[in-house]
Amino acid sequence: MSDLAVGDDGITRCPWPGSDPLYLDYHDTEWGHPVLSDAGLYERVALEGFQAGLSWITTLRKREAFREVFAGFDPTTVSRFGDREVRRLLDDARIIRNRAKIRAAINNASRALELSAEFGSVAAFLARYADFARQAPASLGDIPAITEGSKGLSRDLKARGWSFVGPTTMYALMQAVGLVNDHLDGCHARAASEESRGAWRVV
Repeated sequence: MSDLAVGDDGITRCPWPGSDPLYLDYHDTEWGHPVLSDAGLYERVALEGFQAGLSWITTLRKREAFREVFAGFDPTTVSRFGDREVRRLLDDARIIRNRAKIRAAINNASRALELSAEFGSVAAFLARYADFARQAPASLGDIPAITEGSKGLSRDLKARGWSFVGPTTMYALMQAVGLVNDHLDGCHARAASEESRGAWRVV
């Protein structure tokens, strides 16, 4: 039995966005598509870290507030955040107020700058983890929570001083930015995601 869902608009999709308009738009236009800018990738790592232990839609609904208080996720600016900014963030009810996650996001801004300086861009480092060999998942049961690739990415980032980058979180990142394509076979968004993923081959 297929896990695909047909929405009120008649479009066949992965089932996880449900009927939430924000979630549907994210599934249709963002999830599984490459993000290549340093700021964009730093943002995705930070938000996946904030999402840990929560639902992604909770984080997605707070994304604009996160972008505001984290200076558009500009890693240079965030890397300069200190105790005053941490207190400000902990007092802001619009975001996920977790001290460890906030400090991890600030730490990771500096680590992103280091990675970009070494490899030319954060994307150039991440591109080695792109997987173009996997078959399209036929059902949600075919989608893993952790892979050897996400274990390797987690291990490599931790060795470089990154925080909140466990293998499950990193697999969610890989899905989100198109390092893998986990749109189900038959989902209307799969083909567009697969086509756009070619950008990872030429970073």
